[in-house]
Amino acid sequence: MNGVNKTLYIPLYGKAYVSRKGIILQDRKAEEIWQAEGFPLKGKAKSRWLAYYMAMRARVFDRWTEQQLQYNPDVVVLHIGCGMDSRVLRVKEQAAAWFDVDFAEVIEERKRYFPEGNGYAMLAGDARQTNWLEALPDGKDAVVVLEGISMYLTQEERRQLMQALCRKFRSVQVMEDFYTGLAVKMSRMKNPVHAVGVGQVHGMDDPNEEIRGTGMGYFKQHDMTPDVLVNELQGLERMLFRKLYAGKLSDRLYRIYEFQKGRD
Repeated sequence: MNGVNKTLYIPLYGKAYVSRKGIILQDRKAEEIWQAEGFPLKGKAKSRWLAYYMAMRARVFDRWTEQQLQYNPDVVVLHIGCGMDSRVLRVKEQAAAWFDVDFAEVIEERKRYFPEGNGYAMLAGDARQTNWLEALPDGKDAVVVLEGISMYLTQEERRQLMQALCRKFRSVQVMEDFYTGLAVKMSRMKNPVHAVGVGQVHGMDDPNEEIRGTGMGYFKQHDMTPDVLVNELQGLERMLFRKLYAGKLSDRLYRIYEFQKGRD
């Protein structure tokens, strides 16, 4: 796998780590895959603090996806840049159709662990190229998860993806996480993705500018490190995480935004 593809092992490790500890996120599939693959992470990529961060981010995305499906179960769920994530197993609500999308070599690897069927399928596709959307059903409402991929796309690539989603679906709900401009500057010195060979990342500060001219509208920002999840840590770890990684400091570096098209 190339460097961007290898970044999938960083959140996979984080989910397996917290799942073994019995906090934040229960993900037996992540434990299974990590034990089988054993990708050699090092340095900050294997930090327990990053593991907690990745797990909290996943829980926030999980809960949002569940809420969207409670509102309208007759939707197409697209998890673009799915890596080896098992959200389709963690989310309790059933979707009419769920597609996990990633590079062909990632999907090939993923099929070793996830069976298709019962409304679930995997699709080879590059977020920078939108022709793979033609394989999906037209005239549907879509819930789109873009977790951990925006930093590898330029602003123009992200806009083109938003435009394509708006053209394809009747209504679209998108949740996406971003580095801020400050985080991009800081990442030139220290960033866990360097451990897997990624040298350049991208950021964004203004969500309205991000989707200008795409047909999508900015809806709201979500808390990356909600207290209910931070409180699952214990003792000194909880105090240090809250002081060093959560709240205002987190918001200066990393944000989760929700966008939508066509929902009243």
